[in-house]
Amino acid sequence: MKGSKLNREEYRQCKKCVMDTSDPMISFDSKGVCNHCHEFEELAGRKWFPDEKGEAHKAVMLEKIKASGRGKDYDCILGLSGGLDSSYLALKVHEWKLRPLVVHVDAGWNSELAVANIEAIVKHCGFDLHTHVVDWEEMRDLHLAFLRSGIANQDVPQDHIFFASLYHFAMGNGIKYILSGGNFATEAIFPKAWHGSAMDAVNLKAIHRKYGEFKLRDYKTISFFDYYFWYPMIKKMRVLRPLNYMNYNKALALEELEEKVGYKSYARKHGESIFTALFQNFYLPEKFGYDKRRPHFSSLIASGQMVREEALAKLGQPLYEPDQLQQDISYFCKKLRISRSQFDEFLQEPNRSHLDFPNWNFRYKVLKGLQRIIESLTGRVVRLYS
Repeated sequence: MKGSKLNREEYRQCKKCVMDTSDPMISFDSKGVCNHCHEFEELAGRKWFPDEKGEAHKAVMLEKIKASGRGKDYDCILGLSGGLDSSYLALKVHEWKLRPLVVHVDAGWNSELAVANIEAIVKHCGFDLHTHVVDWEEMRDLHLAFLRSGIANQDVPQDHIFFASLYHFAMGNGIKYILSGGNFATEAIFPKAWHGSAMDAVNLKAIHRKYGEFKLRDYKTISFFDYYFWYPMIKKMRVLRPLNYMNYNKALALEELEEKVGYKSYARKHGESIFTALFQNFYLPEKFGYDKRRPHFSSLIASGQMVREEALAKLGQPLYEPDQLQQDISYFCKKLRISRSQFDEFLQEPNRSHLDFPNWNFRYKVLKGLQRIIESLTGRVVRLYS
């Protein structure tokens, strides 16, 4: 792996989870336990409520959502990718008798199974589904720009338009609450050094400006001002993560979806997107040495859903079967209209950081400083984003 050449003396792995020195910022205590495990324990009490306290939080949240939607067609927006987290949340939203506008953003990479799963969920729940199809030529230009940039997070063009679309649809329909399948139990551990925020429109535009071939006209972005001021403070919009108020278990969630909806599981993580599957299971490990199974499994270990021995065994399995890998690379090249040699050249590009390009980090630091000052003067917690 091009990005993971560590000397044997330099390599270390956490004794409690499976995070290792592929995270350049990792640190270990005297017992060999990493900072990620300690941070999970510190944050769990503030962000994760898999008990009676969570039920109470959830009841208050549901009442607020229902109250905000009285007299309207919808009381919330739910983004549905076809992945397990958003699919399970859709099922729960139906059982909670909420009235969501379900939005799916088609960025051109849906697998056939993802389409079938989305249809099954929407039919079972009786939801209205709006599919926003992203202009393919603009998505293609963005994908190629990011590949030329040589940065780690190639998923930004998809992730940004997904969340930006949810905000725009919420605004257009007068909806205050956006529901997300993001959750602490399965996603809490992730190395910050691996990449920056997908919401950083400054970074996205800078990379496209340097490596793109034409101006974006229909691709919608969310600015720093929108994300941290306009939507949360002026429009009072909120992104809620209801799975944090439940004892969310991925294995049990899959069983429930299979039984109630006829949901079909994917062969590997992020099998709902052909692009994301290739990006996470080949591009990142091959070019940077980042195996996203490590933080994923480590989160499951920390939340009690997996034991370390099982995680180590799974990490010993190949990310791709050789035939499937070649098939996916061939499809990827055909879709982006590039040759296999061009694809290989992208892998050989010098590795760069998103920090090598203009970004909104300085603005964020200033904003966090302002937040701390306000909180010290008022004694109240201030949320600076939705």
